[in-house]
Amino acid sequence: MERVIAYVGGFNLYFGLRSKGWKRYYWLNVQALAQNLVKPGQALVVTKYFTARIAGPPDKEERQSTYIEALKTLREFEVFYGKYQLNPRQCSQCGFRDEVPNEKMTDVNIAVEILKDAYQDKFDVALLISADSDLVRPVKAVTELFPRKRVVVASPPGRYSADLANSGSSSFIIGRAKIAKSVFPEKVVKADAYVLRRPAS
Repeated sequence: MERVIAYVGGFNLYFGLRSKGWKRYYWLNVQALAQNLVKPGQALVVTKYFTARIAGPPDKEERQSTYIEALKTLREFEVFYGKYQLNPRQCSQCGFRDEVPNEKMTDVNIAVEILKDAYQDKFDVALLISADSDLVRPVKAVTELFPRKRVVVASPPGRYSADLANSGSSSFIIGRAKIAKSVFPEKVVKADAYVLRRPAS
């Protein structure tokens, strides 16, 4: 059996779903998604999820926390955090000032993990769920330094980078059917019996 590790760019996946208008799939079990993308003859070893805690309205923070808690109930699942910051922006026409949210370090964290896991021979196939072109160089590094290992780029719906897709061993765009059958149930029970409920919005 080929060993597969899935590396999931959380914000890239989320914004892909949002761009398609697929809010019904926000309560997504990303490990189930990775499992549904694994081919016969392959075994999913672990799913690594890369995200950042948002800094925003309390209701949004609470919804994200609930979702991350649901993900943490999964076995063979790891969460890696980057930073979420607000960058100042000013309109050149009217001078209006506001702040734009920006997630940092996800691409660096993914690059470190995928290269570390390749060096430690933890996978035969890296399943990269992202369309972030900043990952082109680390993907090429893995395939150049470890020619027996493959990196499969799975582009989230609504997101695509030709450069990233072409840097891997193979690539495809995740279809709606795979997403639809990978959603958590309405209620997720934690180890301490606490029940997490899908947010209403």
